[in-house]
Amino acid sequence: MAQVIRRSATVVAGFATALATLTACGGSPAPQPTSPSSAETVASAKSPARTSSTGEPKPVDREVSAYTGFISPTGNVSCAIDVDLARCDIIDRDWSPPPRPADCEFDYGQGIQLVPSEPASFVCAGDTTFGAEEVLPYGEAITAGPLRCESAESGITCRDAGSRHSFTISREAYDLS
Repeated sequence: MAQVIRRSATVVAGFATALATLTACGGSPAPQPTSPSSAETVASAKSPARTSSTGEPKPVDREVSAYTGFISPTGNVSCAIDVDLARCDIIDRDWSPPPRPADCEFDYGQGIQLVPSEPASFVCAGDTTFGAEEVLPYGEAITAGPLRCESAESGITCRDAGSRHSFTISREAYDLS
């Protein structure tokens, strides 16, 4: 567990450093943030809806290779995904996380994370993924390497394609698989 916490803290610190560097080195002014709404989308152009062999709509998928943050349409869940980590934090929830591990010196239970090839776990960190402005609409997904996060009315599910480990987080419940 301590290795996952250290690895998570290192990855998150790396994300923050990369984001700060990109922001500071940009040649043009950063776009002005807008308030999130359910009409906003992560992708600049919406792909046509696809259907499965059963006729059910398949999620619209966007692939990324660098740190990408997004929020749920309700604004209650905020996530960050990269090829090394998928993490989602939550504001309001109707459930309680498991007891804080003895070796966790930071905030605990505000989010869940998934590192490739490892089981999903609760976050022990002094930071948050909140701050992203882009909304991932219901039925759409973001993939980074083996990790994929999908937005649905029932919550956000992040999955590792290689190990099949996953988590789902929503106001009503969470699931670590």
